[in-house]
Amino acid sequence: MISIAPLAGRTIGIVAPASPFETGKFETGLDVLKAMGFQIFVPGAVKDRTGYLAGSDHRRAALINELFADPDISAIWCARGGYGSMRILPFIDYELICSNPKPFVGASDVTALLTTLYSCCHIPVFHGPMIVSFADADERTRLSARQAFAAAERITIKAEPAQVLRPGSATGKVIGGNLTTLSHLMGTPFEPDFSGHLLFIEDIGEAPYRIDRMMTQMKMAGKLSHITGLLLGRFCDCGPMDEIHAIIKAVFQDLLIPILSGFPAGHGYPNLMLPMGVDAALDTDQGLLTCHMPPSTQPPVSSQSK
Repeated sequence: MISIAPLAGRTIGIVAPASPFETGKFETGLDVLKAMGFQIFVPGAVKDRTGYLAGSDHRRAALINELFADPDISAIWCARGGYGSMRILPFIDYELICSNPKPFVGASDVTALLTTLYSCCHIPVFHGPMIVSFADADERTRLSARQAFAAAERITIKAEPAQVLRPGSATGKVIGGNLTTLSHLMGTPFEPDFSGHLLFIEDIGEAPYRIDRMMTQMKMAGKLSHITGLLLGRFCDCGPMDEIHAIIKAVFQDLLIPILSGFPAGHGYPNLMLPMGVDAALDTDQGLLTCHMPPSTQPPVSSQSK
């Protein structure tokens, strides 16, 4: 894992790896990032549209490759999710990215890219608000996005309200994201390995029985046997949380790991930035996840800008 340097004044490149977006919310989201002190570069092809996708698979992947290769780009932020990120995984240049590591931010369907970029390239990835979501984001969400790139020694995220499904403490690197997307990666060459990790999951619009089916499938496939802890984010429009909690308890009844629900991350607000692939500690007594960020060793910001 490379270090995270302060990004204020640096240039963030924007990509749309999945669905097209609403222009008004996109422009508002860009204004929010600019107000944080970031320079913004938006490739023209980001606004492409091919049916329900933001351009062809090869073009969406090419934009990501191009921004990683561009030395003037210090981080890459996704415009929105929707669907389509997993379609471009075979066309990403992972060797290029390993040679040009930089932070990558997204959520929801972009989970496919977050887990793959972390697993294949060991670059810093953040599960967090996307550009269009900044249009309606609350101040805590915006502040979290700003603080994530302040090169602090650690980032703490408190479950609110914390609901302990199984008490305890655990350490490991955080991995995960949208449950539906994670489940669809199973059995593919891009299947993430959760072993030794703190697994974070969230979702939207999935009935409890479907959450049960996805979790049960992953358990029966042996994908959950070696995680060190489980973090539950928001499950919007997925039925009563008590029912979701009952499903989780049943799935993990024979896996003695700490499980904490209530993390303000996922669909809805606040949607706090959750660093993945960094050493972290879960403490259910405090209802807290502490992420230990690598020290900054990157060079000072260039005088060049897009």
